[in-house]
Amino acid sequence: MENLTPDERFEQLKLNLPPAPAPLGVYKPCLVDGKYLYLSGHGPVQDDKSLIIGRIGSDLSQEQGKLAALQVGLTMLSTIKTNLGSLNKIKRVIKVLGMVNCTPEFEKHPFIINGCSELFAQVWGEENGIGVRSAVGFGSLPDNIPVEIEALFELF
Repeated sequence: MENLTPDERFEQLKLNLPPAPAPLGVYKPCLVDGKYLYLSGHGPVQDDKSLIIGRIGSDLSQEQGKLAALQVGLTMLSTIKTNLGSLNKIKRVIKVLGMVNCTPEFEKHPFIINGCSELFAQVWGEENGIGVRSAVGFGSLPDNIPVEIEALFELF
C-alpha cells in the first residue's frame, strides 16, 4: 500500500462510509482556513444514520468502545469526502482530540481512541496519518454517544 493514494488505501480496507452528518447545532462540521482543515467533534454515525450509544465501562466494553471510535473515524472521512471530494486533498493529520464517555474508574482512553487513529494511519500512512493526540474521559457526551473526536488536518 506504499504507493497508493489515500482514496485507494481506503478502498482496499473494504469499509463503508456512513452518510456525513448534518450539524445538530450552530456550527460547521468542517472549516478550511488556508492550508488547514478543521473538523468539528464527530460521533459514531452508522450506515443507517443512527448513532452508536452507551457509556464505556457500563453499557459498552473496551473493545466495543474502540469499534465506536473506528466508526467516528469513518464518519470523519465521510465529512472530508463530502466537503472536499477526496481524501487525497489531505496532506497529513496534525491533531486528534478524542473524548470518551466512560465510567469514572475507566482508564484506557488511549486504547479507545486508537480505533480512529489506526484508521487514519492506514489511510494516510504511518508518516502522515499519525499526528499529535489527546484522549480524555468525560462524564457524558451528547446523546450518550461513547466517543466524540475532533481533528485538524493539513491540506495540499
